[in-house]
Amino acid sequence: MSQWKQIQQLEFKYLEQVDYLYDDNFPMGIRQVLSDWIESQDWDMAAHHESMATVLLSNLLSQLDRQCSQEQNFLQRHNLKNINKQLQIQYKAYPLLMAGVISTSLREERRIIASANLPEPGPLEKSVQNSVAFERQKNMDNRVVMIRSSVQMLDLAVKCLEDMQDDFDLRFKTTQSRDPADRNTEGMEQEVTRLQEILNNLDFKRKEILSKMSDVIKEIDALIASQLNPELMEWKRRQQINCIGGPLLTGLDQLQNWFTLAAQSLFQMKRQLDKLGELILKVTYASDPISLQRPQLEEQVKYLIDHLIKSSFVVEKQPWMPTHPQKPLIIKTGVQFTTKVRLLVKLPEVDYQLKVKTIFDKYLPPGRVHCQFFILTSTTKVMDVEESSNGCLSVEFRHLQLKEKKYVNGTKVNEGPLSVTEELHSLSFEAQFNIQGIHIDLETCSFPLVVISSVSQLTGGWASIMWYNMLTDEPRVLSFIIPPRASWGQLSEVLSWQFSTFTGRGLNREQLCMLGEKLMGQQASHNECQVSWSKFCKENIPGKPFSFWMWLDFILELIKKHLLPIWNDNCIMGFVSKETERACLKDKEPGTFLLRFSESHLGGITFTWVKQSDSGEAKLISVEPYTKSRLSALPFANIIRDYKVIADGEVPENPLKFLYPGIPKDESFRRHYNSQQSKVFPYISSTWIPISTLQCVHNSLLLSSNLSRPDNACRPAPKMCI
Repeated sequence: MSQWKQIQQLEFKYLEQVDYLYDDNFPMGIRQVLSDWIESQDWDMAAHHESMATVLLSNLLSQLDRQCSQEQNFLQRHNLKNINKQLQIQYKAYPLLMAGVISTSLREERRIIASANLPEPGPLEKSVQNSVAFERQKNMDNRVVMIRSSVQMLDLAVKCLEDMQDDFDLRFKTTQSRDPADRNTEGMEQEVTRLQEILNNLDFKRKEILSKMSDVIKEIDALIASQLNPELMEWKRRQQINCIGGPLLTGLDQLQNWFTLAAQSLFQMKRQLDKLGELILKVTYASDPISLQRPQLEEQVKYLIDHLIKSSFVVEKQPWMPTHPQKPLIIKTGVQFTTKVRLLVKLPEVDYQLKVKTIFDKYLPPGRVHCQFFILTSTTKVMDVEESSNGCLSVEFRHLQLKEKKYVNGTKVNEGPLSVTEELHSLSFEAQFNIQGIHIDLETCSFPLVVISSVSQLTGGWASIMWYNMLTDEPRVLSFIIPPRASWGQLSEVLSWQFSTFTGRGLNREQLCMLGEKLMGQQASHNECQVSWSKFCKENIPGKPFSFWMWLDFILELIKKHLLPIWNDNCIMGFVSKETERACLKDKEPGTFLLRFSESHLGGITFTWVKQSDSGEAKLISVEPYTKSRLSALPFANIIRDYKVIADGEVPENPLKFLYPGIPKDESFRRHYNSQQSKVFPYISSTWIPISTLQCVHNSLLLSSNLSRPDNACRPAPKMCI
């Protein structure tokens, strides 16, 4: 079943997550009409190769043209034409960006499908689930609506007060203009009495309005403190978790709606207070409540506006390189990266007026001089209104680049106490907000970044990003000198997310248990065990020349580039200890095999099968691990299909019959076989066949042998023959 058909069968709550994936950057209309073609292309590869991305963009537009010409529905044809035109404008000069967008969308779809079948969420996901609860949103919506209604009623009250004051002012001036000889008459006394009554009512009305204003201001203050600020902080925490592979990030549009309604209420109250200031210029008196209370209320409103507007300036999309969309917050010098800033307050008066400036490492910790950088490209851009979406005010920087400073104040930069991949940096954004006489300096900053100069540093840099965002939400704690420890419950969840992000399928409990044992040894329960930063990615695994994280990251790359279809088809058991492997296979019939990742090779996969000896005893035989260099020449499914063993002069045979626990090999792998036979006349076809020569079967292959043997002990050495 195609991925898109699987999506359409999901529950509504998952469909809402899918809906969030698609916007003007990748309209859902294209995903629908070209679903099969889109899924048949290698967008992950295209996102890293501009020539391939250019070809796919051209093919996409051609497919869209063909679909448009065949479409019978006039409205649908019109929409497809507009989408075609929009894509050409948006991506013609940036095909890599298009490939990255589509690659990310397809990957997120796979994650949503996988999450629909996942068991109970882990500790990190649990920590951010409550923030999207329906009841909380409903309560917030009702509260904001009540405030807006109260402010609207105040508008009517101020208008009524103005009419009452105009009536008093007219009567008072009329009385003053009368002849002095008439001032002691009975009619004049009645008029003065009437004026006093109106003034008393005026005073009462002023006090009533000011009291209601005070109540509404308190309500807005409580709303911001108790709900808006926490919701924003939780959204930022969800953004952190999403950056390292966690659940899909949603909720910013809802936050914008709340921020905008709160800001509109405050600005409306500011105008009401300005109006009251105008009224006392015409009519005032001793103990006038407006003169006494208005300054304080005005200060409160201005303070709340200042706080709300500053809080609404957020980084919507954290810095990321289109070449590595799954690893945001890692920037390579000399490579363009993208980021997006947004104002969560929609006010027409400030449209197209906010100029945003980017600053790198504005808050560089004192005393740290290692690896300083500056922005090479333009650092200033004006915020624009996204007319095609929700009308938010935002700015996207798509062509930022960093360059390293070799000298600071004429002195050559020295090395610091940390490695390059442990140095954390930040990107700050500044703007000046001016409206109705209010001036506000806006500032926000990205999550901590790691800056690398070589792709070889990507593995270490991503470890730092994962560790930091997993354990802290402090945006300016830019130090790895004393990194905190992580519980295995937290770390295992993040590691599973890496597989979901890169492959579409996370790790199950058994696989995570094996990883826990590899990192911390055998424990009754790993969940509460603490893992140090050094143990995770700096210290080598005992007896190996690489760290735990390097070993795991190489496996991720191997899956992504060479094993993805059979991994997602659940053909690879993957992380299996020697003991578990033996327990699984010891009672199986000859020819049963399983696939697992090598513990001795970086980025290696091997298969172990059951062979019956001449004495009738079961033996386990493992082939030397296949790594990316060998899998680049031949698909792994073909290796499984064509693998042969020659032993003691026997006829070559394929020992792989049943995928554990007992599925016929072809039933599991047939759809993944790739025919590479030549069809050009007059040549006959040729096929690469992997062959192992098994000269002897050593006793260490018996089930009773030493369980701690390395992967390559007495292994048949695979050879590629034609």
